[in-house]
Amino acid sequence: MYIAIIPARGGSKRIPGKNIRHMNGRPLLAWPIEACRQSGLFEHILVSTDSPEIAAVAESYGAKAPFLRPAELSGDYVPTAPVVEHALTWVQQHWGPVDVYCLLYANPFVTPANLERGFNLLLKTGADTTLGVVEFPHPILRAFKLDGDGAIVYAFPEHQASRSQDLPVFYHDAAQFYWHKRGVGESGHKHKALPVILPRHLAVDIDTEEDWMIAEKLHALFLNEQGVGQ
Repeated sequence: MYIAIIPARGGSKRIPGKNIRHMNGRPLLAWPIEACRQSGLFEHILVSTDSPEIAAVAESYGAKAPFLRPAELSGDYVPTAPVVEHALTWVQQHWGPVDVYCLLYANPFVTPANLERGFNLLLKTGADTTLGVVEFPHPILRAFKLDGDGAIVYAFPEHQASRSQDLPVFYHDAAQFYWHKRGVGESGHKHKALPVILPRHLAVDIDTEEDWMIAEKLHALFLNEQGVGQ
């Protein structure tokens, strides 16, 4: 069985109601749900939430929210891993064995095409995990930091005179999707993760109101580019 799991708790502090706040005509959570539906890759799209309101929104857009997450998995500092494992255990008990699952966040830039890229990469290469990544916009080896007096110094002084084009390229997580084979790591083999490299304009981490404003404007342009009505 191939499933999507989208964690979406109701207690967001920095952006209250973030998961169901509307962005360009739909709740934020609706955009990755729709991408999953359009991809045709999943038998089930499962939203793990502690909020009846979020559960109702998820189901109205075609996902399933058959349980409410227990309180011990709903706090501000609960990591994602136990939330996903709780969802996988529930699925195993009620729907059957999971072969491959995709963890997603409420990210409006997920596309069916990129989900399919990650899925195909997972199955065709022998990888255990595939995930969306983007290139850092600036060479991180030319980064600054502040010293004890608050003055700017090079974080990597050995690269102070290096040309940016001569430095290695680094990538960061796009916070979109993470394909996993169920049970990897249990056999003792070395875990192998491969990247799905995405354009930089598809990676906005939405943690503040400023992030939201930037993401909403970029998303409107993205929808226009995709020919999607709002």
